[in-house]
Amino acid sequence: MVKIPVFDVEQWMDAHENTPGVLNISETCASSISLSQLADLRHADGDGDRASGSAAQQRSILDFSRPMTYGAIRGSEELRRNIAALYSSDLSDGSTGTGVDDGDRVAPDDVLVTQGAIAANHLVFYALVGPGDHVVCVYPTYQQLYAVPATLGAEVSLWRLRAEDRYMPDVAALEGLIKNNTKMIVINNPNNPTGATIPKATLKSIIAIARKHNIIILSDEVYRPLFHNLPPSEAAPPSILSLGYAKAIATSSMSKAWALAGIRVGWAASRDKEIITRLASARDYTTISVSQLDDQVARHALSDSVRPALLERNVGLARTNLALLEAFVREHADVCEWVKPTAGTTAFIRFVRRDGRPVDDEAFCGDVLDTTKVMVVPGALCFGHREDFQGFVRVGYAGSTEVLKEALDKLGAYIAANLS
Repeated sequence: MVKIPVFDVEQWMDAHENTPGVLNISETCASSISLSQLADLRHADGDGDRASGSAAQQRSILDFSRPMTYGAIRGSEELRRNIAALYSSDLSDGSTGTGVDDGDRVAPDDVLVTQGAIAANHLVFYALVGPGDHVVCVYPTYQQLYAVPATLGAEVSLWRLRAEDRYMPDVAALEGLIKNNTKMIVINNPNNPTGATIPKATLKSIIAIARKHNIIILSDEVYRPLFHNLPPSEAAPPSILSLGYAKAIATSSMSKAWALAGIRVGWAASRDKEIITRLASARDYTTISVSQLDDQVARHALSDSVRPALLERNVGLARTNLALLEAFVREHADVCEWVKPTAGTTAFIRFVRRDGRPVDDEAFCGDVLDTTKVMVVPGALCFGHREDFQGFVRVGYAGSTEVLKEALDKLGAYIAANLS
């Protein structure tokens, strides 16, 4: 029997996010959008008459006349076409200008739709990794990305990201981790929990190593394209799929950057036809199709008439809320420190006592929740096996601005009273 470790961050979320009166700033999605709000975005540019009433608006998204058979096995042609377009456009500013060469263009047949990015990631490991293989994975990151290959019998080496390097991967260290049996390099760009972005030059260096050793790259890009705090001199990096390496896989979903976690749509994409064929073959044992309703909502949200406005909303929200969080960290600089995120929705903040000792982050987060109803995530427990990242807390800041303001006020009062 496969021994499956506890998925600590998901267990923490499940145990606490329904606490009565909770001020949840642990959530990692951009503030979730309703179908009525999504329908409004369709007409935000004045193209067409605005439907009146929520029912009429929702009918503009959903085809209520369609029989509820299984959906298209790999995802509808329109949805896969809209997903493929994400990798052919410079989406950092919501534009649709071509950003890649024709030879690197992703086609609809290169996309496989899944039930969220979590299913896409699991499928990649299930189909491509097993006993005798070696996997290198960035760390810290979402626990699934290194725990699942280990449960499948692979050896896993953690490629450690360090605060002193602003959580940028050390390519020389990667070279030192490669073995004769290394099958896959796993990255997460933008990174959860740090909010760091791997720049294009570093991505190219990672690809050079992978190409040299014939290694697959899996890039979890679920927070792409929420690039909202890059230095003015630094362009948003392209997807791993847009850099000329066929043995690259990108996974993503509608949850984080697109504010539609409730529809449970994700995908895996690769320009390597053999990889997509193997994923599709393995997928037959786990999923027939995603919901037709979910597919329709996702393809509407990623359509040319809606996508730019939805992304503008979410980038603006992240930028506004990150400024609030930055002010909080600055005000409490004697007891907390961070590397300011450049993208995504999460920040990794270290809390210390005034004598310099890190807090017990699990006890700290539990007491903060009990005392103030503010919910955050303990870093050592959920990202460091209770050993690494002592005193760190993950904050999700791209939800409701009003909730974030209230939560930070209460957290500030707690700090003043308890971290002396």
